[in-house]
Amino acid sequence: MSTLALDVGAVRARFSALRAPTAFFDAPGGTQCPDSVIDAIAGYLRESNANVGGRFGSSRRTEALLARARLTAAAFLRCEPNEAIFGQNMTTLNFMLSRTVGRTLAAGDEILVTRLDHDANVSPWLELADDLDLRIGFVDVHDDTTLDLGDLERQLGERTRIVAFPLASNAAGTLTDTNRIVELAHDAGALAWADAVHYAPHGPIDVAALGVDVLICSPYKFFGPHLGLAFGRADLLERWRPYRVRPAALEPLGSRFETGTLAHELLAGFVAAVEYVESIGWGAIRAHERALGQRFLDELPDGCTIHGLATMDGRVPTFAFTVDGRSPASVGEHLAEREIAVWDGDYYAVELMRRLGLGAEGAVRAGFIHYNTLAEVDRLLAALGEL
Repeated sequence: MSTLALDVGAVRARFSALRAPTAFFDAPGGTQCPDSVIDAIAGYLRESNANVGGRFGSSRRTEALLARARLTAAAFLRCEPNEAIFGQNMTTLNFMLSRTVGRTLAAGDEILVTRLDHDANVSPWLELADDLDLRIGFVDVHDDTTLDLGDLERQLGERTRIVAFPLASNAAGTLTDTNRIVELAHDAGALAWADAVHYAPHGPIDVAALGVDVLICSPYKFFGPHLGLAFGRADLLERWRPYRVRPAALEPLGSRFETGTLAHELLAGFVAAVEYVESIGWGAIRAHERALGQRFLDELPDGCTIHGLATMDGRVPTFAFTVDGRSPASVGEHLAEREIAVWDGDYYAVELMRRLGLGAEGAVRAGFIHYNTLAEVDRLLAALGEL
């Protein structure tokens, strides 16, 4: 299935969840899992459930799984296995890693975040700033939700230590010019700290090509279980002093930042999720998702307003929109009654919703993923047409 032609029927047959009548456009909040992921989790619990460090078979199989999970993370992120860090979720990992890097910061240092971000890459820095008397700057966005790189360049200064930004907006689907952001950050002597949660199910990640110093994502957004995954550049991880219990091993390097026992069964699911993505191929995924998004944009009924880019260029197929005369909540309810799953609200993109003037009500969000069909998109369009 690695060619550009995607057999959506064959893909959907690999997901028991997709036998339901629901059209799942809720992927920005978490994708469905293929049966291979579910089976991997259950298989671990049946056959290998143990903690590490034992001399018996199930413990040794668990240690082998941990090694395999790091190799899988390295392949998915294009990093070294010892640069991978696992945790509960992206938010928890980001609070932990921000506290860790905070040990290297001083009062008056500056962190830049963006108004495009999910709050998981904003609030950890706000809390750290409150603790350490740091300065926080917000990089603005243009009216079309693209990041204002000129504003970033103006705000960078000699005390800027970190530039935190998303690869893609979880609300509007907008992509960022990651290479340019990284270049500007590094030229100012700052770290480039990327949130790849929303981008990860839509395209390949290569941390070396991107040039980022830290990148965090969530496997449950790319067909895996609820889990967090981070990359940290090896030389940084070597220098940072981790929060850890004294007997915990210092190697592999990334494990220094993993507190307590990991959810081993979920690591088995993570490995299966990456294997699933590899079996489909990014070319096929991207081509099909672009077709889904284009259908939605071409046929969107009058009275529906897209908040963000009006083309498929520069975005992933996630759309924030409002319907004239209807609250986002009422639209979400209308669609739910027709077995169409979307989100309404601000989806933790607090700054972007304020910037767009949408407030706490936010917007309706439909996120397409490669297991969705054109027929499902047409169902959504017809249901919106009823309004």
